[in-house]
Amino acid sequence: MEIKWTETAINDIDNIRVYIKRDSTIYSEQFIKKIFDSIEKLLFFPKMGRQVKEANNENIRELIFQNYRIIYLINRKYSQINIISIFHCGRDMTKISKHPWEII
Repeated sequence: MEIKWTETAINDIDNIRVYIKRDSTIYSEQFIKKIFDSIEKLLFFPKMGRQVKEANNENIRELIFQNYRIIYLINRKYSQINIISIFHCGRDMTKISKHPWEII
C-alpha cells in the first residue's frame, strides 16, 4: 500500500498549517507532523478508521485527529490509500453541495 494525496487534501493541510501558524509556528509544525504520523499508520492498518456515514461506501473512511476528520479512500485495485480531505469536525457535511469523495 502507498499513500496518495488529492489536491484538495494538500490544500486542506496547508490551510490548517497557516491557520495554526498565526498563533504559533512551532505548534503548527508539531500539529501537522502528528497528522502525518496518524496517516502513516494507515499503511499497516488501512481499516483502522471508521466508515464515513455520509458516504455510504465501506471504502471511504475517516480518522479523527483532535478536532479534524481525515477522510480517505481504500483503493485496493491500485494498492493505495487516497487522502481525500481534512477538515474540522464542526463542519456540517449536510450543508455542502459536493462531498469530498464525490470530487476524486
